Amino acid sequence: MPKKTLIPLLLLLLAFAVGGGWLLWQNQHSTSQKVIQRRQLYTCSMHPFIIREKPGVCPICGMELIKKIDDSSNSAQPTRVDHLSLSPTQRVMANVATVEATMKTLNKEINAVGIVQYDQSRQARVTAWAAGRIDRLYVTSVGAIVSKSNPVAEVYSPDLIAAQQEYLLALKSRNQLNNSPFTSISQNGEGLVAAAKERMLLLGVKANQIAALERNGKPTIRLPIYSPYSGVVIEKMVQQGQYVNAGEVLFNIADLSSIWVEVEIYENEFPYVHVGEQIEIRSQSFPQNSFNGRISFIYPFLDPKTRTLKARVEIANPDIKLKPDMFVNAIIKQPLDSSIVVPVTAVMDTGKRQVVWVESAPGSFESREVRVGQRSNDKIQILSGLNPGDKVAVSGGYLIDSESQLK
Repeated sequence: MPKKTLIPLLLLLLAFAVGGGWLLWQNQHSTSQKVIQRRQLYTCSMHPFIIREKPGVCPICGMELIKKIDDSSNSAQPTRVDHLSLSPTQRVMANVATVEATMKTLNKEINAVGIVQYDQSRQARVTAWAAGRIDRLYVTSVGAIVSKSNPVAEVYSPDLIAAQQEYLLALKSRNQLNNSPFTSISQNGEGLVAAAKERMLLLGVKANQIAALERNGKPTIRLPIYSPYSGVVIEKMVQQGQYVNAGEVLFNIADLSSIWVEVEIYENEFPYVHVGEQIEIRSQSFPQNSFNGRISFIYPFLDPKTRTLKARVEIANPDIKLKPDMFVNAIIKQPLDSSIVVPVTAVMDTGKRQVVWVESAPGSFESREVRVGQRSNDKIQILSGLNPGDKVAVSGGYLIDSESQLK
């Protein structure tokens, strides 16, 4: 080959060789830089400040290190992992415990507060049936215990004396008219006695007092006044020697052997409360005792200030332990339908949905969205999302959820 052609050809081949070598070196250099930049790091889900270049375990908690997500890359967004496997060491360190979901019947428990009130059907007023002067007062203070068989006061009343004298005269006239041969005259005697007796009854004289008047044959100067109920004096309005008018109130009496408790129930709970339901009452004054009663009435209106509805509970109070105006706690237990039940700690509420972690295989957990029902103490109903026998995580669930989100 001529020299003029050979020399340019050699120079061209040399140029191609130098250029190809330079391009190869540049490609290898850029690849090594990318490998360095994309070097995978590992961190601990519980201690994110622990960063290692190789997989291993955390020197603090012993949990297995997970891959660290490169925050500088915007192309890869972290996603939630719905399945997760834990080693025995991780399970112990995270304190993961499981229980089986079972079918049970829970009691919906409604807690409310109440105030002890007088039984209005067992309250009475002692009044003066006739005008007069109170000569003797047997009840001298509020709080005194009275009996309907013992008088509370004695009153001197000219009207009562006149009524007694009229009755005695009617008795005498009847005895005289009974000897008359005319039937109409003898019947008039009976009518006079009946009218006089009726007047005395209207003036508050009892039947046994009228019988004593017939036996003695002379009027009583002071007539005793009785209470219609046995109970406690809650109000006293008179003093001894005071003149009173007919119908004037002397005392207010309340029988505390039976009391009312007005329980305040929030408006979201009163659909579960019904008349006749059993209710338990507890007082801080007697923490060792519980008082049982039944709801006898539910008021048909709502308190606009407290947004509560009042329910009346009738309770026997033979020992007078519950006093009016005492604050008490009320517990209403209503049985619910049988359903799947798990501990409350097994359910994680995110605000929009409820999630539980189910152990699908030993050491493997999967998240399930559930629909919950009523809660009773530390148990909660599961309406959908679980089957009886499923093992759910009751402790460590939030750690499992955190690690799944990190992964």
